[in-house]
Amino acid sequence: MPKSNKKICSARLVAEYAAFACELSMEAGALLKRAYYRPRSISHKGPIDLVTSADIASEKLIVGKLKKKYPRHNILAEEREEIISDSAIRWVIDPLDGTTNFAHGYPAFCVSIGVQCDGVAIAGAVYDPLRNELFSAIAGRGAWLRKKRIHISATKKLANALCTTGFPYDVHETGKDNLANFRRIIKQARGIRRGGSAALDLSYVACGRFDFYWEMKLSPWDTAAASLIAKEAGAKVTDFSGKPFSIEKKEIAAGVPALYKEALALIR
Repeated sequence: MPKSNKKICSARLVAEYAAFACELSMEAGALLKRAYYRPRSISHKGPIDLVTSADIASEKLIVGKLKKKYPRHNILAEEREEIISDSAIRWVIDPLDGTTNFAHGYPAFCVSIGVQCDGVAIAGAVYDPLRNELFSAIAGRGAWLRKKRIHISATKKLANALCTTGFPYDVHETGKDNLANFRRIIKQARGIRRGGSAALDLSYVACGRFDFYWEMKLSPWDTAAASLIAKEAGAKVTDFSGKPFSIEKKEIAAGVPALYKEALALIR
């Protein structure tokens, strides 16, 4: 890391960024919770890719406060053009992960905020406002649910595993739709759930609710916070080829190391 970046990525400042990510995610989550119980305004980015007024309001709140507190930092958020500067710090924001769930009144969505230094994940927060569950992590220092340290499950075999996945927004048009992977995994695992929020799926791997998660055709804001949370909780996190994961990659596999190879072999 360049000397000029060591100062802004110091342990003290990373802890500060992590705390602010938690604060922002909870504040934006409170906004989403209020909006959830009101009539919803929905627009379409694609046939099944939705955006709601709550997405926009949540993102406006988060980005506005970030720009005020850290005016020189980079910001990548789902619903607007990226803010680029010469800073080493980048905030990666999904203001409402699980928009389709939210739009249909299905109670599984969250706010996700990840922080990078020189392209490396250093902190993350995922907040589920309906369950008041805040997942967070700091690189090299562990992961938490609320204030309790979390770890992956002790499951050792895929036959005993509860897995989770998702399907891409172009599932209606493409043959690369994850259905073949789904078919292979469900024949071997105890069960599969499809939650509709990548950030929550990864966070649930981190706290032991799920044992393995995979998905394709994702965007950086889907995984920026929760991939770090899962990794810090002890999960193996890679792409489908088994190579180290980065949020710029479109595919992710994350799970308990003891069964990870067995599961990954089925989705390659």
